[in-house]
Amino acid sequence: MNRMEAEAPKVKFDFQIGEKVRIGTGPFVDFIGTVSEIDQDRAKVRVMVSFFGRETPVELDFLNVEKI
Repeated sequence: MNRMEAEAPKVKFDFQIGEKVRIGTGPFVDFIGTVSEIDQDRAKVRVMVSFFGRETPVELDFLNVEKI
């Protein structure tokens, strides 16, 4: 029971809104985008990626992106 009540470990990140990042995994691997939103509670980041001349939001885990 104690394990179930313990908090999940916090993932550290070192990027900020407006920074350029590279996507490291998934269908958007090696795409470059701009961080538009950071959700620390869910360990998610929203990145704006350009597709066919249009900016498209993509939600990813912190571990799936890296600073350029």
